[in-house]
Amino acid sequence: MIRFLSCIMLFVLFNASTSEALAEDGVTVDTILIGQTVGVTGTVAAPVKEMNEGAEAYFALVNKQGGVHGRKIKLLTLDDKFDPALTLANAETLIRKERVFALFQGRGTPHTQGLLPLLAENNVPLVAPSTGATVFHEPISRQLFNIRAKYHDEIGKVIEHLTTTGVKKISLLHVDDAFGKDGLEGFNKAMAAHKLAPVAISKFARVNPDYAATATEVISAQPGALLIISSAKNTVEVIKAIRAQGGRMQILTLSNNSSQAFVKDLGPAGQGVIVTQTTPAPHMLSTRLGQEFNAAAKATGATISYPSMEGFVNAKVLVEALRRAGKNPTRESFIKAMESMQRVDFGGLMVTYGPDDHTGSEYVELTMIGKDGRFVR
Repeated sequence: MIRFLSCIMLFVLFNASTSEALAEDGVTVDTILIGQTVGVTGTVAAPVKEMNEGAEAYFALVNKQGGVHGRKIKLLTLDDKFDPALTLANAETLIRKERVFALFQGRGTPHTQGLLPLLAENNVPLVAPSTGATVFHEPISRQLFNIRAKYHDEIGKVIEHLTTTGVKKISLLHVDDAFGKDGLEGFNKAMAAHKLAPVAISKFARVNPDYAATATEVISAQPGALLIISSAKNTVEVIKAIRAQGGRMQILTLSNNSSQAFVKDLGPAGQGVIVTQTTPAPHMLSTRLGQEFNAAAKATGATISYPSMEGFVNAKVLVEALRRAGKNPTRESFIKAMESMQRVDFGGLMVTYGPDDHTGSEYVELTMIGKDGRFVR
């Protein structure tokens, strides 16, 4: 009997150790570790804070309900200060040292581009990079799953709106990096589709731009409307410079500048600025998504804003894929789970993937900053 019990114990221990050895990185008996490298400090810190508040609100809700197949979700965030070189270094740390299951919700076009070889080498999924650059859609990267709409879709919506309202003298100001170049390509395509020629195309540096000189340049072209493609801090400062120098053209910018902090920093200069959005309105309670978001945000004290709503949606998609990946998820089963989502309604936002389609959502709408500092749809 003693010998029999000893054999049973050895069998149990062997299977336990084997299961542990075969477990996927980041997956334990009670947790799933997700990694994030993003600009917690630096020029995008404000929208990043709001996005993370939204994501953490949903993770808290899921964890309170028992997690995913009994495992709590833990998000490990490293600050890359919006520096592409540090983004790559952080990702290597998260993957090779911290052994995270997947990466989540980074930010920046050049930053995300630098990760693609690392993701492919380690077969590590990246879900919801906060960039709508075309390079992440065409051709697809098997490990990368977008959720937000493409920048080209946002820009197309802007040009369509302007032409519909009779504004045809349109200029572009873009940051001189991969984000700005993608925006320039989308702008040229949208303008050509409406048989329009730009009044002027200007660019400025991502680091330490000359706001006053840039403002003088764009004003001198006398456009009826100016589309600005840049990160929040630079967009705020150049708009203030334009208004200070007397520029009164209609100003528009993309959804990466949709945070409450962006509106606050603009102050009076923000009135009338049009901003594209890639999620339904965060205050809207007429949808299941809006109701869920507001309840979760209230429970954790998250900011009620478009970036926070985006983070909430991103977390919902990630969790849905984890559920579909099964009780013992692997990175491979997770990727297949993501690709299994066909027209999934997350309560007011439709998301679709497939082996040849990692775009996610095509939702775009326009808002305007009103007198009271609120976004008006």
